Amino acid sequence: MTISKIAEIAGVSVPTVSKVLNGRSDVAPQTRSRVEELISQHGYRRRRGPGSGRSATIDLVFHELDSAWAVEVIRGVERVARAEGLSVVLAESGGEQTPGDAWVDAVVARQSTAAILVLSKLAPAQKERLDARGIPFVVVDPTGDPGEDLPSIGATNWNGGLAATRHLISLGHERIAVIGGPKNILCSRARIDGYRSALDAAGLPDDPALVRTGDFHVEGGRDEGRRLLLLDDPPTGIFAGSDLQAMGLYEAARELGVRIPDDLSVVGFDDLPVARWVGPPLTTVRQPLTEMAEEATRLALILSREERPGNLRLDLATDLIVRQSTAPPRPR
Repeated sequence: MTISKIAEIAGVSVPTVSKVLNGRSDVAPQTRSRVEELISQHGYRRRRGPGSGRSATIDLVFHELDSAWAVEVIRGVERVARAEGLSVVLAESGGEQTPGDAWVDAVVARQSTAAILVLSKLAPAQKERLDARGIPFVVVDPTGDPGEDLPSIGATNWNGGLAATRHLISLGHERIAVIGGPKNILCSRARIDGYRSALDAAGLPDDPALVRTGDFHVEGGRDEGRRLLLLDDPPTGIFAGSDLQAMGLYEAARELGVRIPDDLSVVGFDDLPVARWVGPPLTTVRQPLTEMAEEATRLALILSREERPGNLRLDLATDLIVRQSTAPPRPR
């Protein structure tokens, strides 16, 4: 399918179809809708080799942009982009997992080299629009099952949850809680599944009262941590599903007079720079955020050259980093 054939079927000129593909605003809404429908219906894909009008930009969109976690990802994308002579355009979707159509409009209008989405996903129509214009995209930490055809970079979240819980078990803890992230996010579910697998392998009960849902932020860790610590039989160890939630758990413990690690052992997830400087330094699972972002950017650039990589899905390894926030439980 070619632009000229799309124009013939739509009853418009070739320049009009080109304007729609390039995100130009000077096209009547009804005409734009008709052309977009035909582009999707006939599976038109623009081939974009070197010198084809591609701008020297990479678009990076977060569902939320308010934490040190995001800074690590930005650092990775910017590092690879700078080496390739590209600029990074940063955006936030206001907490929504799917960015708005206005973001897709802007990417199309810029004719960006590629796009990176973090903890986000595209609606089918948005994916088709980028595909039709030859703008590849890669998802970092996909919210759901990315499928075999969606380029994505993640981490071994299940192994991380397993390692965090096994560490607490190895210290002698038997009553271990977890504060996960949102239930609709794949990495959160995987970490909790790893936690449950470690308990099962050790023959420890999976108590529903000890499994809490947070939001990956400090507030969620503080609120759920307080509820756990106020139980009649509180846990002696808690796996917080993110370092930020671990920071909130630290605050809840301080307010309630619970000492870390004397009365409570805490394990986080991410290994943000702050994990080394809190008191006591946080035992955590290192998620290679910067490296994940670098790999996502490299993959996007490979796809932008219309090369087909051997694997569209890559999970980078996590590692347990033991510091001073974990210790054997005190006798009760």
